[in-house]
Amino acid sequence: MAVLDRTPAHTAPAAARTAARPIGVGLALAALATVVWSGSFVTSRALHDSVPPIQHAFWRWIIAIAAVAPFAARRTWRQRHVLREHAKFLLVASLLGVTVYNTLVNQAGMTTTAGNMGMIMAASPVLMAVHERLGGARLGARRVTGMLVACAGVLLLVGKGSLTMDFAVGDLWIIAAALSFGSYSALLKRKPKEIEGLPFLFSTFVLGAVMLLPVHMASYVLQGGFEPTVGTVSPLLYVGVVSSAIAFFAWNKAISIIGAARAGVVYYLQPVCVALLSFAVLGEGMGWLQVLCMGLILGGVVLGAARTR
Repeated sequence: MAVLDRTPAHTAPAAARTAARPIGVGLALAALATVVWSGSFVTSRALHDSVPPIQHAFWRWIIAIAAVAPFAARRTWRQRHVLREHAKFLLVASLLGVTVYNTLVNQAGMTTTAGNMGMIMAASPVLMAVHERLGGARLGARRVTGMLVACAGVLLLVGKGSLTMDFAVGDLWIIAAALSFGSYSALLKRKPKEIEGLPFLFSTFVLGAVMLLPVHMASYVLQGGFEPTVGTVSPLLYVGVVSSAIAFFAWNKAISIIGAARAGVVYYLQPVCVALLSFAVLGEGMGWLQVLCMGLILGGVVLGAARTR
């Protein structure tokens, strides 16, 4: 009996330390994915005058497929019957998260700054909450208030300090991208449990690229191709390998360790990361309006995402 009494006293602190380590790893992986994804907005802006948006998106996913294939192709083949059974779900997820979302981000980069893109995209969790409400979930007063504050920040940002609807073309494109990303994220909650993470990732990359192929060919005929130089190929390798393959793997791993709710909080750092990267890489300035809107968007999103007891 004495042995039984001593065992919890010795093992409890060690168990607590062991449990804390995976949480730290999960948060680090989520932060890595957030920072890497922030760089995607900078590359979209950097390539806006050298690579057509559709061709940018298409080659991003071709590179991502090549990067993920050695790790996922065999497991995807083993799950081919499961994937075929849920083909409709995979098609919709690929359309929203791969084909449409990233193409719209690249299109937005033609006429708006990377900082604006990052801050507007920070309102995506608010759109996820709207999807939850449409699905029957009840939203408390705190969440609704957060949604309104974040939306006010977006309106002030794209209205250049007023609540008028004087949107720049690029701001409208990134708002459409946020709608696509919010819908994609809401759809992920319904992902069949029998589909493994890597096969899901690989299959959506492939399906998204296939759906982009016709518009890519049209873009090539109408706009011409781009010159493969260090200035164009290097950003494409970044978004294809780092921002697509590595970041998605890190994010999925983070969610498996700490859960989607805790990992999602890290995503709110994205506007700060984008602003710092765009300032350092592109020389984009940041005035008081951007700082104010960043505070409103982040404050609203964090408030809206908080759970009441």
